[in-house]
Amino acid sequence: MIQTFKKTAVIGGGAWGTALALTASSNGGDVVLWTYREEEAAIIRETRMSLCKVEGARPLPENVKVTSSWDDVAGADLVIVVVPSVVMRGVATCLAKAGLAENAVVVSCTKGIEKDTNLLMTDILASEVNCPVGALSGPNHAEDIVLGLPSLTLVGFADQDIATAVQRRMSTPFLRIYTTTDVVSMQIGGAIKNVFALASGICAGLGLGDNARAALATRALAEMTRLGMAMGGKMETFMGLSGMGDLVVTCYSEHSRNLTAGRMIAQGVPMQDCQARIGQVVEGIPNTISSYQLARKLGVRTPLTDAMYEILYCGKPARQALEELMGRDLRAENVQD
Repeated sequence: MIQTFKKTAVIGGGAWGTALALTASSNGGDVVLWTYREEEAAIIRETRMSLCKVEGARPLPENVKVTSSWDDVAGADLVIVVVPSVVMRGVATCLAKAGLAENAVVVSCTKGIEKDTNLLMTDILASEVNCPVGALSGPNHAEDIVLGLPSLTLVGFADQDIATAVQRRMSTPFLRIYTTTDVVSMQIGGAIKNVFALASGICAGLGLGDNARAALATRALAEMTRLGMAMGGKMETFMGLSGMGDLVVTCYSEHSRNLTAGRMIAQGVPMQDCQARIGQVVEGIPNTISSYQLARKLGVRTPLTDAMYEILYCGKPARQALEELMGRDLRAENVQD
C-alpha cells in the first residue's frame, strides 16, 4: 500500500522552497515552511509571498504555516529540504533532532556535491536522519512554478513505492512528476549543470554566438553522463529531466542565477562579487570545486569542468580557456569517453 502524508515540512524559505510549499499546499493538508531567520519568516507570514518577488505570483494559502522554529517541524512525515548545499550538513543535524514522524520521508531538492567529501546531498542527509532519503530535481525555476505555468520534474528513491508516494503528494495540474530509482544520476545532473550554466553565461557574455552555446550544452551533457556513470548511474537518466532538461533550462533561461553570474564573470566582475550582486546563492561557484574534485577522484575526463575551475580559482582568462578547449587533440564523438 502506497504511503500517504499528513504533514509536510519544507526546509528553506528561498524562492524554490516557497514555490514547493505553494505546490504542496494546493493538495491540502498541513504544510510548514521553515526559514532560518525569523525576520524573513515574519515578512513571508505577513505578505504570503516569497522574498524573491515575481509579478503575478500566487500567494501562500492559509494552510501554510511560516516559521523559523524547529518545534513546528516536529511530527512531519514528508520533509522537503531546499537549502544551499554548503549548509546542508548543519540542516541535516538539526533535522535529526527535530522529532520527525516515525514513518518520515526526506526529499533533498538541493543541487550540489559537498566539497572535499564528494558526498551527494542525499548521502549527507542519510548520515544524520534515520529514515528514507531521496531527491527531487528537474528543469524547474521557481518563477514559473509560482505562476502556475506547466512544469515537469523528477523524484527519486531507492524504493519505488516511496518515490510513487511523493509523486502523488506533490503532483498538481501544473507540476507533473515522474519517478526513478536512479538517485545518483539525477543528483549528479542537478549539481554539475550549475557549472555548465556558468560557462554558458561566459559564452553569452563574450558574444560567442549560438553555435558555441549549443556545442557547450551538448558536450556538457556528455561530460555529466561520464561522471555519473563512473558513480554507478545510468545513461538514460541523463537524457531525461534531471540531466538534459535541467541543463537546457539553466544554460538558457534568464531566471538562471548561474547564467547571470557567468555573464558577469565574462565582463570582468570578480567571482566573489557576483553572488553579492545577485543576492542569492550561485551554486555553480562551489559546485565547480566539488565537481572538479570528484572527477579527479574517479579519473573521469572533464575538460569543461576543468576549464571552469581554472577560470574561477586559478585566474585563467576565459578567452584563453576557450582557445585551449578548441585546440585540444581531435577525437571521435563518444559520450562515454
